[in-house]
Amino acid sequence: MERRRDSQAAKSPTAVLGELPALVVLDRLPVPVLAIAEDGAIVFANEAFADMVGYSADALRELHFHQIFHTLPADESAVSVMRAHEELVVELLHRDGSIVRARMSKSALRRGSDPVALATFQDLTERLWLDEL
Repeated sequence: MERRRDSQAAKSPTAVLGELPALVVLDRLPVPVLAIAEDGAIVFANEAFADMVGYSADALRELHFHQIFHTLPADESAVSVMRAHEELVVELLHRDGSIVRARMSKSALRRGSDPVALATFQDLTERLWLDEL
């Protein structure tokens, strides 16, 4: 047991980060993160994204892109649609039927061959609602 502690203490912060699985890091981020496959399957949603739209992360993985992004085109791949709307305010459908307005980041996966789009979101609903008053 003592040897294990010594080896962990000797690791640099960079080494510790290098050993963390990406999904663990994404899940722990305090900002909403969502990953969508080309066919529209939700392949990852962290708790922050789930909270923003009123679902559990597990329930979100049972949904489809167009059930959350209800105003975006349905006739293209979900990855293409997400890339076309990067850095824009998008409307997301909350579980209770209300609209959540959020700025969507550029996808962290940028190659044209990437079959997944992974973006972060900034909830602007309250701020935009106040601006409209």
